Amino acid sequence: GCPPRLPLDVEEVQKELDRRRPGQSEISSQRRESDRAVILSGVFEGLTLGTPILIGVWNEDQRSKDYEHMRTVFRPSHADYTYQAKYGIRNWMGGGRASARETLGRVAAGAIAKKLLAQEWSVEIVGYVRQIWKLEADIDPNTVTTDEVEANIVRCPDPDMANAMVERIKQSRKDGDSLGGVVECVARGVPSGLGEPVFDKLEADLGRGILSIPACKGFGIGSGFSGILMTGSEHNDAFYNEGGRIRTRTNHSGGVQGGISNGENIVVRAAFKPTATIMRPQETVDEWGDKTV
Repeated sequence: GCPPRLPLDVEEVQKELDRRRPGQSEISSQRRESDRAVILSGVFEGLTLGTPILIGVWNEDQRSKDYEHMRTVFRPSHADYTYQAKYGIRNWMGGGRASARETLGRVAAGAIAKKLLAQEWSVEIVGYVRQIWKLEADIDPNTVTTDEVEANIVRCPDPDMANAMVERIKQSRKDGDSLGGVVECVARGVPSGLGEPVFDKLEADLGRGILSIPACKGFGIGSGFSGILMTGSEHNDAFYNEGGRIRTRTNHSGGVQGGISNGENIVVRAAFKPTATIMRPQETVDEWGDKTV
């Protein structure tokens, strides 16, 4: 779906993959992967061809033997049981398609989409951590910058809250436990008129994409669930004319009304459950229903 003649260098993809790469800080997964990308097709002499773009990233830190003791055991809150129930067979040497490693493809493709949106419509996209556990940062999505996000290892643009988040994550890891959180993303400069009015609403497409990310359990746009605490008069986004451009004074709609973008910033949030892999004994059963730990 990428149009032809878009200038694309593998290092542009690599930059985003490096942000995702495990083992880069004391609060992330300690797997060691270089995650070097190779463009295998769809790009010629630095320009996209309009044909499918294939990008390869090979695993280096494979530890299949680490899963030997889980050969017949269903790990709590993993996809082991549901895969077995659906297919009658599963690859027990890792998480398979339920692994967060699957997000490599999303990040690589997203790097290309991000560049295309910036080139064609000057769209700017910034994502950041808004909440870890009960620690929520105060962030203005209209003004937050990528430099502010990249200023710390937890990627929260609120410095004070970022420090508190890091310390809480460290404590949780020391306790052999894990924490969940909320990631917020803003797209600025989105033109009006994107999306369809019924089944392919813009927020429905966004929700489908975000909720399919491993460990994502919640999606919100604009006011999201907090909108139920407001009245209609409080929640309605009043219109005004700004030099010939129709604008809204507030953005509780999150940039989408009636399933179609209205030209305001699109603001979405994704809630991620605590990582299911923890360093504590947990009750479970094996493939025969026998209780184990």
